[in-house]
Amino acid sequence: MKKKQKDYFNKNNQFKKGILVLDNKTIFKGIGLGYNGTTTGEVCFNTSITGYQEIISDPSYAGQIINFTFPHIGNVGANKEDMESDKIWTRGVIFNSEITNPSNYRSLINLDLWLKKNKVVGLTGVDTRSLTNFIRDKGAPKGTMSVSKNGIFNIKKLINKSIKWHGLNGLDLAKEVTTKKNYTWKGLKTWKKGIGFKKSLKNKLRIVAIDFGIKKNILRYFSDYDCEVKVVSCNLSSEKILELKPHGVFLSNGPGDPAATGKYAIPVIRDLIKKNIPIFGICLGHQLLGLALNAKTRKMKLGHRGANHPVKNYLTGKVEITSQNHGFEVVESSLPKNVKITHKSLFDNSIEGLRLVNKSVFSVQYHPEANPGPQDSKYLFNEFIKEVKKYAKKKRH
Repeated sequence: MKKKQKDYFNKNNQFKKGILVLDNKTIFKGIGLGYNGTTTGEVCFNTSITGYQEIISDPSYAGQIINFTFPHIGNVGANKEDMESDKIWTRGVIFNSEITNPSNYRSLINLDLWLKKNKVVGLTGVDTRSLTNFIRDKGAPKGTMSVSKNGIFNIKKLINKSIKWHGLNGLDLAKEVTTKKNYTWKGLKTWKKGIGFKKSLKNKLRIVAIDFGIKKNILRYFSDYDCEVKVVSCNLSSEKILELKPHGVFLSNGPGDPAATGKYAIPVIRDLIKKNIPIFGICLGHQLLGLALNAKTRKMKLGHRGANHPVKNYLTGKVEITSQNHGFEVVESSLPKNVKITHKSLFDNSIEGLRLVNKSVFSVQYHPEANPGPQDSKYLFNEFIKEVKKYAKKKRH
C-alpha cells in the first residue's frame, strides 16, 4: 500500500456518528464516513461483490441511496480509471463493515477520502441484511441519511424530510445528468490488464449516443468496434441527430421515471424508427423504446440491482448472468403485436429484452457492457454493429 494512503487511514480513522431514517420512522444507526452532511433519496440494495466504484459512479443511481449487500466494500480503494461518469450522482452509500486499508495495485486513494472528495454521504456498521430484508418485504423506501461530527440529530426533522421528498415516480432525472454540451467520445477502448486504456485509431462507423445518463464503459465498447461516437444531450431533436448522419443510434441507460423523460424523448425515438436507422437501447433506453412503441412502464417494488441476475434469452434458449440496475419495467400486457419479447428475468419473469418486428430496433433492460459484471451479453454489441454495418453499406451505394 502506498504510504500516502496508509497515512491518510491512520489519521482519519476516527468515529463519526451517522444515521438513516426511513419515511415510516424506522431508524438505522451506524458510523459515518465520506462527506459530512445530510442527503435524501430512495434506498435500494445492490448485490454485486465487485465494482463498487463503478456502481457508485453510475449516473443511473441519481436520486438513490445504495445499500451494498456484500460486506467488504472499499478493500481495493479507488482510482481514476474505474469512473463511469465525471460527476457522482449517487445520493449516499451504506456498508456493513468498516473500510479497511486498500490492497490493490491499481488503488490511488482510500474509498473514504474518495467519497469525501465527491461529496457522497456514507454510513458503515449498519445491519445491511436487516435493511435489505426490509426493502425486499416492503419495497424501496424513501430515506434520509445524515453524518455529523457531534453525533446530534434532529430525528423528527429527518423523518419529515424523508416523508416530504417526492420520490422517483414522475421524476425526470435524465435532464439533470445528461451532457450539457454535445461531444465526440475520445475513442478509448475497454481497459486491458498491462495496457490500460488504448485509443481506437479507426472511426469506420458513426454512432449517435443519446445521453440519458450514459456509462463510459458503453462508449469504450463502441470504440472496441472502431466506432466514432457522437454523444448528444437527451433532449436533442431528431432533426439535429439526423444532421450528424449516424449509421446507428444508441439509447443509453439513465435514472428516473421513463414516463417523465419520455415526454420529450418518445417523439424523437419514433422519428428515428421511421428513418429505419438501427437502434439499440439499454436500461432507461430500453424503457423509452418500449414507450415509443406504445407500451407502458411502471415502477417495480424492488427493482434489479446487482451483477448476478439470471436472464433467459428466448431466441437461443440460453441463460445469461447479467449486470442490472433499474427500478422501472416495461409492462408485458401493454406490448403491441409488432414487438417481440426476446429476454426475461428468471427472478420475477419481467421483460428484459425487446425487438421490433421487421426492423433493426432492439433493447435490453440489463447492462451488456458489464462494468461491473459478467461478459455473457457482450454479443449484443456484435449484433448491433452488424446491423450498423449493413446500414452504412446501404448508404454508400
